Amino acid sequence: MTTLESSLPAGHARAALRPRRRAATLLGISLGYFMVLLDMTVLSVAEPDLAASLRTSIAGLQWATTGYTVVFAALLLSSGAVADRYGADRVFRSGVVVFGAGSLLCALAPTLGILVALRVVLGVAAAACVPASMAMITRLYPDAAERTRAVATWAATSGAAMAAGPIVGGALVGLAGWRAIFLVNVPIAALVLVLTAGRAVHRPRGDRRIDWAAQVTGCMVLASSTDALIAAGSRSWPHAAGSGAAAVLAGAVFVLVEWRSPAPALNRALLRAKGVGAGLSVGAAVNFTLSGGLFVLPLLLQQERRLGPIATGLAFLPLTLPFALNPPVTGRIVVRLGARPPILAGMTLMTGGGVVLGCAVRSGAGYGWLALGLLLTGLGVSFALPALVTAVMGVAPEGTAGAVSGLLNATRQTGATLGVAAMGASVSLGAGAGSAYAFLLAALVCAASAAWFARGTARRPGNSSPETPTGSLDE
Repeated sequence: MTTLESSLPAGHARAALRPRRRAATLLGISLGYFMVLLDMTVLSVAEPDLAASLRTSIAGLQWATTGYTVVFAALLLSSGAVADRYGADRVFRSGVVVFGAGSLLCALAPTLGILVALRVVLGVAAAACVPASMAMITRLYPDAAERTRAVATWAATSGAAMAAGPIVGGALVGLAGWRAIFLVNVPIAALVLVLTAGRAVHRPRGDRRIDWAAQVTGCMVLASSTDALIAAGSRSWPHAAGSGAAAVLAGAVFVLVEWRSPAPALNRALLRAKGVGAGLSVGAAVNFTLSGGLFVLPLLLQQERRLGPIATGLAFLPLTLPFALNPPVTGRIVVRLGARPPILAGMTLMTGGGVVLGCAVRSGAGYGWLALGLLLTGLGVSFALPALVTAVMGVAPEGTAGAVSGLLNATRQTGATLGVAAMGASVSLGAGAGSAYAFLLAALVCAASAAWFARGTARRPGNSSPETPTGSLDE
């Protein structure tokens, strides 16, 4: 305590320290979110080194990535309910502990199978952290204006993680190999626990019900679908057919469980709201393209174009820099024009980026053309994603903000999982032109999603009222 603080009465000293303590706690919560998102991108540059070290194929690399996102995506459907039931601060800190310990074990994994199993554990921990962190911020900042600024700080870590992932991964792999990318999570997790210690964000336990049956069957649907795509990429057609059939069966069970559940994981009223389905499709398409591209590009740059891991990380800058720099511009556009224009512009840019990347890879063009495709894709993501959050929240029915946030994040991570599986399968099936087909597939997904969004959110004839809420969709 400083001399000035020691001269103040005890109550005043505590009041003077409180803003700094809250800021430190917010930093810890934001670092937890950063750690979870960093783990989704930092692995990409390590793929060739990991494949050589553990002697695995593209299919093995796909599972090393999707083992994390499959569970992360499925559990996001109910992880908000878990945080409410058991206390957000307890769930968050438990998730951070498991994430740090699991990352250390990943760094020591002797085989691919053990690594994939540990990545599944990390997915569970990540799903525990994300919704709980938002609930903790709500507790930490009860004032609406302060909470808005705090949430903006928390959300800004998303762009920082996406921008830092390939560069940090490239540097770590270049210096110490693929195991180093997991070791970096251990000190971050320890720092998060120190910064969030105390009762400032304590939330009492609740009695909210959790639909565990829906969670299990949801995981089975996504895991079976992913396995079918990966098996198809390996030309294991009986395996692919069996996994596809399992996915259909699990999907039917999921629908039945949800229909009968008194506390369904999916809010049916929310899904029926105009614009929500179209918005969710955009979220899935963005992450399909982004995660799929982050999986395919390092293989292309390091195996075919002979770049080292550090150079590969730097090669991603045209893609990742817009994530950190452009969201404020998108925010101003949303305030002036609404969310629909930047979303459609972003999806158009991403479609163009996929086409440019596909053509550049197919023709063997130099890095300049790849950089152009990456820049178009990065700009598209930085326009579409921030506006999408505002748009979907704006059309959600009253009282469903938490549910729509969880559903949007779950849909995005589902898109990420399927992107890695489908684009990786395109690389395997397409021989030398496989990477080109993968990017063209991403362009097709973005174009289809943009068309659905444009149609699903079009202004109805005769509805020309200018009194549309700021940031909402033009209906």
